[in-house]
Amino acid sequence: MSTMTQLRQLGLFDAKVPRYTSYPTAPHFSDAVGPAEYADWIADIPPNSDISLYVHVPFCRRLCWFCACRTQGTKSDAPVQAYVDTLLSELDLLKQRLPQGTKLARLHWGGGTPTLLPPALMEKLAGAIFATAPLAASYEFSVEIDPNEIDDTRISTLANLGMNRASIGIQDFDEDIQKTIGRQQSYDITKKAADALRDVGIHSLNADILYGLPHQSREKIADSVQMLLSLSPDRVALYGYAHVPWMARRQGMIPSDALPTPEERLQLFETAQQLFAWDSYVDIGIDHFAKHDDGLAVAQRAGQLRRNFQGYTDDTSQVLIGVGASAISRFPQGYAQNQPATSKYTGALRDGQFATSRGHAMTPQDALHSRIIEALMCDFKVSTNELLSDYQVSVKELGALYQKALSAFPGMVAVTKNGLEIPVKGRPLTRMIARCFDAYALDQAGHSHAI
Repeated sequence: MSTMTQLRQLGLFDAKVPRYTSYPTAPHFSDAVGPAEYADWIADIPPNSDISLYVHVPFCRRLCWFCACRTQGTKSDAPVQAYVDTLLSELDLLKQRLPQGTKLARLHWGGGTPTLLPPALMEKLAGAIFATAPLAASYEFSVEIDPNEIDDTRISTLANLGMNRASIGIQDFDEDIQKTIGRQQSYDITKKAADALRDVGIHSLNADILYGLPHQSREKIADSVQMLLSLSPDRVALYGYAHVPWMARRQGMIPSDALPTPEERLQLFETAQQLFAWDSYVDIGIDHFAKHDDGLAVAQRAGQLRRNFQGYTDDTSQVLIGVGASAISRFPQGYAQNQPATSKYTGALRDGQFATSRGHAMTPQDALHSRIIEALMCDFKVSTNELLSDYQVSVKELGALYQKALSAFPGMVAVTKNGLEIPVKGRPLTRMIARCFDAYALDQAGHSHAI
């Protein structure tokens, strides 16, 4: 029996499952976590800790049809300026509660389009961030870059503020596909942005590209990947396009009959994967690729690869604080998410309180299942000794959990003397296998195809 036939019989091309950038996943957050719990979790951070900070800027000059992120269009800077003032209020509240000696090991500006901020606003925001918590000695400051919304002045401003990694969104270079998804961005514009970043000393570049787009073929994705490789990014995220027009109304502009089938999506992914391998990129988890000396590849070899809301990361901080509308924070105690609507987020801060609207307090069982799922997503294996040492679980309980995956995916999962492993042929099923360790009910309508 061919591997494709096995994958089809096991339901890969029909299943919809979470991407598992968190556990429990965001649909299971509730209002049981609010501003008070969030403030307590901040206060419980040990003094002199290195933490991570994510800053969400939910504005774009144009709204790309493919995007399902929480963003809003604006032609003027006025709402952006008002929003930054609200961010400063949130940062001030955070500064009052962060324990002494807290530093930023990681700082990431995302969106939306953070590069639409004028230079003066960039400086104002960065100044408030560094007044809240200074950068650690060995820090990473990354910013999501829209090549259509960047210039030399803004690049120089970000570099002067300490940015040392840039993430460039590409999606696909084919002009017809770009028109269909509402994201027109030429190779020349993209290369100009990459060159300008390197000219000011930003040599660590990430890139995002999508498979499963309308009208995408193996030939088209091969062309786009080869053009991307000519830019020599340090790491690449190859995400599967999630067509969820019932959640992201703008996706209704995209013709569903032009989308590839699930079987074709797998072929698109494998075509891109092969090209990355030929260019000596290392596979990172299920959908990232990196140069051998990039931090992700180093972390993977050391068994320190992690997964968060931005995908795979080598960030080992126990705390990730998200500021801005809809931003999610992660603590050892659980997750806390800000009000998604900018108006409600602003209203909460105007009243002098955190804008936390929902979240989840982790139980010991959550912590165990979270680690199993993360290990599978990052390393395709689970260490029994680690779980027995670090979590409240017995050998018998682990055996029962392992057996569930073995029974559901015969031949695609193996129990070894060290734990549970997913062999190479079973890795397209990783998200489905991870689902075996998810104790929460699944609403398929809220998730994307498993491939």
